[in-house]
Order: sequence, then C-alpha cells, then structure tokens
Amino acid sequence: MNNVWSEHVQGIMTLYLSRKLRFGDVFFEQYNRVFRLDTEANLKILEIGCGPGALAESLHRWYPKAEITAIDRDSNFISFAQDKIAGVTFMEGDATRLPFADNSFDVTISNTVQEHVEPSAFWGEQKRVLKPDGVCLCLSARKGLHCQAPCLEMTKEEKEFWENIPEAESELEKYGVCQYPMTEAELPASMEENGFSDVTTGYAVIDLTPDARKYSSQMAELMIEAKRQNDLEAIKSSYHEYDEKVINAVNAKYEERLRLYHEGINQWDTSVSLTMIVRGSKRVYKG
Repeated sequence: MNNVWSEHVQGIMTLYLSRKLRFGDVFFEQYNRVFRLDTEANLKILEIGCGPGALAESLHRWYPKAEITAIDRDSNFISFAQDKIAGVTFMEGDATRLPFADNSFDVTISNTVQEHVEPSAFWGEQKRVLKPDGVCLCLSARKGLHCQAPCLEMTKEEKEFWENIPEAESELEKYGVCQYPMTEAELPASMEENGFSDVTTGYAVIDLTPDARKYSSQMAELMIEAKRQNDLEAIKSSYHEYDEKVINAVNAKYEERLRLYHEGINQWDTSVSLTMIVRGSKRVYKG
C-alpha cells in the first residue's frame, strides 16, 4: 500500500475538487481542440496518475463510447475513485511499469505527472502500451495568477497555527516531488526525443472566478469549497497538533464568502491557471 501522495503532498478532497473544476465541461472545447479525439469513437483510453479520479470522470462524460482505465500508485486515491465514480476502471499501478500488454490503448493521458517521473520511463511505457498510431496526451500545469478575496485572508488563528510549526524538510526533496521539471520548450522536445511523432502543443486557460456570471451557482460554490478543502486539509495533514478553533476560523471565513456570493456582493477573487497540452503519436514506419 502506497499512500505517500494523499497523506503528505495533496489531500484527496483538495485534489479531487480542484481537478473537478479544471476539467469542468465549460472547458471541454479548449481541451478537445488540442486532444483532437473523436467523441463518438470506441476508444480505449488510459489515464496515468489519475489521483482521486476527476479527469477520468470528465473523460467518461466527454467520450461516452470510450473504455477508460485509470491508474495511480496511491491506494487512498484509488479507493476514493472506485467508491465515487462509475463507468471507469480504477486500479493501482506505476507509470514506470504499466501493468498492460504492448499495443493495448488508443490514447494515454496524464495530468501533472511528467515532472515526477524519469522521462525515458515515462514516455517509453506509454509508447509501449499504445497501439500503432495511438495518441499520447501530456497535460502540464504552468504559471497562473491568483487574487484573494479580503474575507479569505489568513485569519489570526491560522497565522498562529502555521507560525508554531517547526521548520520541516522540504516535501519536494523528502518525497521526490517534481524532480524532472521541463520548460514549455523542453516538454515537447522530450516527447520527440523519446520516439513520438507529429508533436503539437496547445494551452487551456482555466478561469475560476466565482462572481463571473458565465458560471452557474453550483460551479461558483464549488470554486469556494475547493479553496476551503485546500486550507482544511493543509492543516490536518501538517502532523502538528491543532485546536478546533483554527478549523472553526477557516470554516467561518468560507461561510462568509458564500454569504457574500449569495447576496450578490461581488468580491472578484480569481484563480486563473494555464494548462499546457502536448500531443504526440506513435508512428510505426514500414520499411
């Protein structure tokens, strides 16, 4: 059992809700312009490093005739996804040793996984399990912009909590996070160097602004709730003793943000992220 990521790096709800937003149906056209997949085709799609399953859940809606398999090394993520999401096969698996035969899938896809895996293994295993002319899709988070609502600024209780935590070893070093980062130029070049052809790039701009009228109240509330879960899970996963007063303070400020939203008092807080999408094909050349 491997629960390092869910217990030490990103909590289940933090990751699930944030990805549920980033892969919301309102952004589908941006992704699919680069994916270039037939929404009516009987594709076999493999998601690598699926976390708690939000992207796989969206793929199931976007490509209803596809057979979708999703793997992750973290047992907690897989258990959560299996209990919550229907229509997708979730299983434990390692990106460097995919538990599938050669030429098994039409499409492989990953989101913010490449930077954690040695490149030759990351690309090589996907090329191995892809069918001839199969498509590899690599999604990578890029820099965005963030503007906080005044009511969501860190509370006195939170400041006291974080100031009392002794300095710890960096998570990046301790758990081997992000050891293989690549620039916007290096990422497609790496895909080409590892045997993929017809490599293209594109970007999806994910604008999460609760007060924007283009979003439903359900999605706006999800944006606020995702931030709440991020703050709560950060405290609870810190392995430092905390008082319920800090949890109550976090909940109180998010309840205030929801009140302002429902009363139409705009805060215009926003989080805009940029997702790079690199697409390549497994070409088999006949001599």
